[in-house]
Amino acid sequence: MATNGVCDWATHSELERQYHDKEWGQPHKDDNYLFEFLTLEGAQAGLNWYIILKKRADYRNAFEDYNIDKLAAYSDHDIELRITTIINNYDVVRHRGKLRSVFTNARAAKALQMQYGNLAIPLWLFVNNKPLKNHWSSSDDVPVATVASLAMSKFLKQHGFKFIGNITCYAFMQAVGMINDHTTNCYCYHSITDSKIDTL
Repeated sequence: MATNGVCDWATHSELERQYHDKEWGQPHKDDNYLFEFLTLEGAQAGLNWYIILKKRADYRNAFEDYNIDKLAAYSDHDIELRITTIINNYDVVRHRGKLRSVFTNARAAKALQMQYGNLAIPLWLFVNNKPLKNHWSSSDDVPVATVASLAMSKFLKQHGFKFIGNITCYAFMQAVGMINDHTTNCYCYHSITDSKIDTL
């Protein structure tokens, strides 16, 4: 249920409300933005999303503003050195596996860019290049995963991505606007439903 015209998950803090109002569910096809949310959703696994939002700026600073070319160019040796630097100097989730996966995933993302022309093309294929419009009256009705997110997870894993499970992929799809999961009485629902998105 949306509270005062806003999805209820966004009412607990100003940070969540701003993210909800300005970003969540808005369609995005910029590769760096997509890679940022693949990273953040992977980091969020097992944690509260509010915790990740608070760390978002440090993640950007720690990971080269999500420049895929720069991240993919790190050698294995430099990755381990960089992870130690990140743990000691940035407010991130201090899980070495998750941190290492950002560099691994950048290499995989770079390979997809070379194959498809950009990262957005293969990811948006899972919704046929058009945002899916759901019609949930309550947040309790929103699923945590779907057949499409499972297919995306399998695809990304096959291409070398780590920390990219089914639930993580569905949260990613919601975040970058592949799926409109605002409840129908949230004011963002109709603005996104009625918006247009450029095709690739």
